[in-house]
Amino acid sequence: MNQYETTIILTPLLSEEVAKEVIAKFSKILTDNGAEIVMEDNWGLKKLAYLIEKKSTGYYHLTEYKCSGEVIGKLEIELKRDERVMRFLTISLNKHAVAYNDKKRTGAFNKKKEKTEVAN
Repeated sequence: MNQYETTIILTPLLSEEVAKEVIAKFSKILTDNGAEIVMEDNWGLKKLAYLIEKKSTGYYHLTEYKCSGEVIGKLEIELKRDERVMRFLTISLNKHAVAYNDKKRTGAFNKKKEKTEVAN
């Protein structure tokens, strides 16, 4: 099974509860088709780099999962059908990206380096 990452931008007109329901719907599509969800990250409402459908903000959500290639097609069809989804992007992660994401989740990049005492 390959590892994938899908970023979804939902319309900002949704309430927080409805946005969570939409994300749960897509997560259910993945799990019902045999995908294993590795990580979900809700980024919340963010400013867009350019207008999409005359909107300057969007509700972002990132999902990282393992599945076979056929599941991606099913997920993307449902994403295209849903009017609440403004944009989405699915990428396949190579072994380096998977290792980077694992390190990022464990906090390896956020640790402060300890200062060493210099003996004079």
